[in-house]
Formats: sequence, structure tokens, C-alpha cells
Amino acid sequence: MAFTINSNCVNCGLCAANCPVNCIAEGGDHYVIDQDACVQCGSCQMNCPADAIDREG
Repeated sequence: MAFTINSNCVNCGLCAANCPVNCIAEGGDHYVIDQDACVQCGSCQMNCPADAIDREG
């Protein structure tokens, strides 16, 4: 299952700051997750104050 960041993202950076494998980066309107590097730990989703991270699949 992949995590994705949706348009609710407020660009606070908490997802990237809490990612243990540093697979989240700024990308245009909102942060993006490098799906190849993501280990599916869910840390980004747990730390997102805007409920902007979805688990798909």
C-alpha cells in the first residue's frame, strides 16, 4: 500500500521531518513521497496535522 500526500497539505514539513528514510520532499503545491524509497511505516501520516496523507491500495 502506498502513501500519497493530497491537496490538504499545508507545507508544514512535519511529514518530511519525521520520515525515518527521508523519502519526502517539497514538490510544487505540496510535499511528495518517493514511492521507491518509502518503507510504508506510516510515520508521515501519524504526524500530519492537516490529514493530508492517504494510504492507497
